Amino acid sequence: MDFAVTPDDNSSDEFNSSQHLNEETDEQYHNVLMPSIYGVICFVGIIGNCIVIYTIVKKNKFRAQQTVPDIFIFSLSIADLLFLLGMPFLIHQLVGNGSWCFGATMCTVITALDSNSQIVSTYILTVMTLDRYLATVHPIRFNHMRTPCVAVAVVGLVWILSLLSITPVWMFSGLMPLRDGSVGCALLLPNPATDTYWFTLYQFVLAFALPLVIICVVFFKILQNMAATVAPLPQHSLRVRTRKVTRMAVAICLAFFICWAPHYILQLAHLSVQRPSYAFLYAYNVAISMGYANSCINPLLYIMLSETFKRQFIVAIRPAHKDFRVDPADGSVSLRLAPDGAQQSQSSRELLPVTVAVH
Repeated sequence: MDFAVTPDDNSSDEFNSSQHLNEETDEQYHNVLMPSIYGVICFVGIIGNCIVIYTIVKKNKFRAQQTVPDIFIFSLSIADLLFLLGMPFLIHQLVGNGSWCFGATMCTVITALDSNSQIVSTYILTVMTLDRYLATVHPIRFNHMRTPCVAVAVVGLVWILSLLSITPVWMFSGLMPLRDGSVGCALLLPNPATDTYWFTLYQFVLAFALPLVIICVVFFKILQNMAATVAPLPQHSLRVRTRKVTRMAVAICLAFFICWAPHYILQLAHLSVQRPSYAFLYAYNVAISMGYANSCINPLLYIMLSETFKRQFIVAIRPAHKDFRVDPADGSVSLRLAPDGAQQSQSSRELLPVTVAVH
């Protein structure tokens, strides 16, 4: 889970009085509003990412070769799906006022899964951006490197690096006793006074700041190259497709960093806040919900910005007795219906076309 933010136990009398006055509102907020928001995000995100994964996997059934963007999008959807699968545990904690009843092992697994999914998503976006740089700036020179096999190897390396980078989470996540006698799941650092500071900076730099700098520099180089290019070397259709994929990659990266920026900013701000107010806690929970919401935004971006994905999805869900033919030129899908078996003859074996436009 995300690093917990809780009010200081040594709060002043005024704070305790304010806490008592807002107890009913706070209870409704934690036990009703936030779990409901998280539930909607979880449901929509899981459905959306399952659609993306199903569409890409189904593509193999039609003997269509997976492209490098397919590999990265598939991996990003897997990371988003795993991230969202941890949300029911977060919802359970909110409803139960922080209590954890799934044991120490599950606490470690879910906490590590949550942290790893955040970091691996950032790393995949970074390598996706680098791939866009090679496809746009050096489309011929590095074409031999931009293969599905290389992309799979890079994704595997990214997952390994991510798992190694969350070593502190593997080591220090565990059960923490609560005031009501129950236990909660938290990151139990050996020396909270100093370790919290360094862990927050470590997480901020590794999972947000460094990838953000790399992605911004790479996209600046891409835009610089596009502005300076007069006569493109690749054929026109390939150049158009490259621009569309690049546009989608930019949108995905922007959505990621816009959704996660509030979370990391509040994490840093919490280092200097001795007594976080309930307004701060509310803002922190909203920031966490924005981070989770990013995992259900990505499938919507694929559908809105990728005509290729729309066509692949229609083909993937087609009924078995119907034959689709995709026309990549005009973005339409031809649906051919076979006549009834009793009236089929040699002359009637030609299929009857019905065209469904895909915009």
